[in-house]
Amino acid sequence: MGSHDGEADELPPPPPVPPDVVPIKAEDVVGELPPNKPVKPKKLPMARPGVGRKGQPIQLYSNHFKVSVKSTEEFFFHYHVNLKYEDDRPVDGKGIGRKVIDKLQQTYHSELSNKDFAYDGEKSLFTVGALPQKNNEFTVVLEEASTGKTAPNGSPGGDDSPGGGDRKRVRRSYQPKTFKVEINFAAEIPMSAIGQVIRGEESENSLEALRVLDIILRQHSAKQGCLIVRQSFFHNNPSNFVDLGDGVMGCRGFHSSFRGTQSGLSLNMDVSTTMIVKPGPVIDFLIDNQKVDHPRKIDWQRAKRALKNLRIKTLHANAEFKIFGLSERNCKEQTFPLKQRNGNDGDCDTVEITVYDYYKKKGIELLYSGDLPCINAGKQKRPTYFPIELCNLIPLQRYTKALSTLQRSSLVEKSRQKPQERMTILNDALQQSDYGSDPMLRSCGISVAPKFAQIEGRILQAPKLKAGNGEDIVARNGRWNFTNKKLIQTCSVDKWAVVNFSARCNVGNLIRDLMRNASAKGIQMTEPFEVFEENPSMRRAAVSRRVDDMFEQIKSKLPGAPKFLLCLLPERKNCEVYGPWKRKCLAEFGIVTQCLAPMRVNDPYLLNLLMKINAKLGGLNSLLQIETSLAIPHVSKVPTIILGMDVSHGHPGQSDRPSIAAVVSSRHWPQISKYRASVHTQSPRLEMMSSLFKPRGTEDDGLIKESLLDFYTSSGKRKPDNIIIFRDGVSESQFTQVINIELDQIIEACKFLDGQWSPKFTVIVAQKNHHTKFFQTGSPDNVPPGTVVDNVVCHPRNFDFYMCAHAGMIGTSRPTHYHVLHDEIGFSADEMQEFVHSLSYVYQRSTTAISVVAPICYAHLAAAQVGTFLKFEEMSDASSSQGGHTSAGSVPVPDLPRLHEKVRSSMFFC
Repeated sequence: MGSHDGEADELPPPPPVPPDVVPIKAEDVVGELPPNKPVKPKKLPMARPGVGRKGQPIQLYSNHFKVSVKSTEEFFFHYHVNLKYEDDRPVDGKGIGRKVIDKLQQTYHSELSNKDFAYDGEKSLFTVGALPQKNNEFTVVLEEASTGKTAPNGSPGGDDSPGGGDRKRVRRSYQPKTFKVEINFAAEIPMSAIGQVIRGEESENSLEALRVLDIILRQHSAKQGCLIVRQSFFHNNPSNFVDLGDGVMGCRGFHSSFRGTQSGLSLNMDVSTTMIVKPGPVIDFLIDNQKVDHPRKIDWQRAKRALKNLRIKTLHANAEFKIFGLSERNCKEQTFPLKQRNGNDGDCDTVEITVYDYYKKKGIELLYSGDLPCINAGKQKRPTYFPIELCNLIPLQRYTKALSTLQRSSLVEKSRQKPQERMTILNDALQQSDYGSDPMLRSCGISVAPKFAQIEGRILQAPKLKAGNGEDIVARNGRWNFTNKKLIQTCSVDKWAVVNFSARCNVGNLIRDLMRNASAKGIQMTEPFEVFEENPSMRRAAVSRRVDDMFEQIKSKLPGAPKFLLCLLPERKNCEVYGPWKRKCLAEFGIVTQCLAPMRVNDPYLLNLLMKINAKLGGLNSLLQIETSLAIPHVSKVPTIILGMDVSHGHPGQSDRPSIAAVVSSRHWPQISKYRASVHTQSPRLEMMSSLFKPRGTEDDGLIKESLLDFYTSSGKRKPDNIIIFRDGVSESQFTQVINIELDQIIEACKFLDGQWSPKFTVIVAQKNHHTKFFQTGSPDNVPPGTVVDNVVCHPRNFDFYMCAHAGMIGTSRPTHYHVLHDEIGFSADEMQEFVHSLSYVYQRSTTAISVVAPICYAHLAAAQVGTFLKFEEMSDASSSQGGHTSAGSVPVPDLPRLHEKVRSSMFFC
């Protein structure tokens, strides 16, 4: 959780709000309000309408541990911390805050009434009960070696290392470092507010009280020397490391946080993984990182980028520094001015000396780094050089760049654990964390039970499916197959061709096998017009040229535009031809295309390919039985549109890449298996969707209008009376924004189309990145597909539930956490859970139940696929583009090319 510090902290707390009033935040009121007009009260997440009853009971454990809290009249006092050096410069270094505050506590414990602190490492500090004064200023002295910072002259040990300053500075660098610490009262939070969390009456106070408890957990781990990443902590224990190659390691640790649940306060503890830089000699890291076999082959420009800001320990002086960069020249040639005392009168001479000779004089023989650049651990103006072989990377430093596909799959593979193993690991971690010994938790009267929470879940029956010729399909254990069955609505594949971008493959056999499988499934597929082989001379050309050249061939040889193109990619699916090819087909020409990377092509593979092709060309592979018999509560009888909404962001390290917002919407009511998608770019890292409603004069350019109009034309000229919205990827702190900002934009878009029309709305958020897991009692297997939980570990008031619709084959299943924030349609708990379960069975790309409803999966796919249209490397200079969709005060982002109208309403993302 971020800290909410700022000017607001200087003010006294506001008066309490009467219980029946919903306060309005200033930022929610846009523009000036007309006088005497009541402000629309803020919508809050709805209360649970009861619990589900359907399904077969199953006994489960969950990784929630019961916390008992002694009821208390005490208050948490929040103080604002300001750290400065002696000369009033603010302290910017990370990690130094904890050292200073620890020292402060040792030095002044009696002046501070022996209080324990909960410090977040940055600007916030909490105590139980007040400190003697509201405003405090202390001076804290830290010994140089322990700060891990360079001395003020940028040299670690005065004239002891290359690049030291003049004599006056030299003396100063031996002195310990002095800090000024201001601790000023900001607010008080009643500890009784923890009780509100358990009753589900969240308020600023109760969320703040939980935040204090979470900060205590973080501090507890920091004191054990862990790396802390948000609410996760990582010990420096090599048995928790896995090598991912390229100098990067996965590090296993634990997440722990407090949550308010129906059974009271619980500690949610889970296994967590982060990436760290391989500790040890810098040169070993660089050799690994660049996959070379000798230091001579290292690309030093790349090395400089990889090393910047990493921390090292020097072997000869055992001191810690931060890497600024590399020396311009290598160690034997890089000189620096060394001051030497001259005789007895204390005068100094300055001589230029190479780094190599300097260390030689000190009796340190350099074995291999004479011919390599030095590490510069100084500042821009005042470098400090160390030969590379004297530098070791210190452990537990996060690696924050994007992982390669290989590293990512290796991480997933090496960090999975079966349910039993995960339970054992969590049990051990809880014992080892020893929260019972934490003085701060004890003074809050908090103790954590060592047992996993016990829960009764329910297993919902799998929905029945229909295949072609009215045949039934029965799913067993979350999967089904089409053996001896036809697809329910098939397309015909004619006017098509194959393009081969140099894939090594017997294209004739592939076409023959594809046509044989197609006819078995009821798809009419003619012979392709032509197979276009890439001209060998083009293989090394720029990607866009390769794609253009292929299209020139197609234009010159085909009688007209093809309806479908099968595209063979060399090596793997995510090769560089993919994005430009899709863009050309979908945005410029409106041609449906299916790519494949023909490695091991067998019949199951071809069936899967045909399912995608069928869906893209307007067919359907299977339907729900309740869909065909019009038996879905609230949906089958009344025109209903289902929306899936998602915003996808770039990987960490691609901060200027625009985010991509996708809205997927159902069509052909009363079906709920057919969808289309609209995709827009928006400002990087903006989680709220900014393009749902975009009035421009008399037009609305937003994403919602397109969906509504398409529903109207595809559903027999009916307007939807019900609008069901599935929203992915927002955290609990943003729930009120979803129902007050996004929902309002959708309502505006509806009114803009027709002022008289007022459909009913239901809004459901789906979350995958939470830390709640379930384990079967008495079985080592994952929970069976269809498992739903809406008690014990769920919210005390709100309408939420966990569902595992899929069969977890490897590792431990991650349930999806659904929160129904708003429901005007009026689903009962059972109806909502069964509806969500059904929507996990309509995904046209596979014959398995998926872990989150199909409209959300489709929104991910659409965002990812259209995202490949933009070349993100060239993004930074693209901000001058016209008409980018932006949020207030942000840089314009380039618009995505619009899909061609021929494919705009297709399932191109399938």
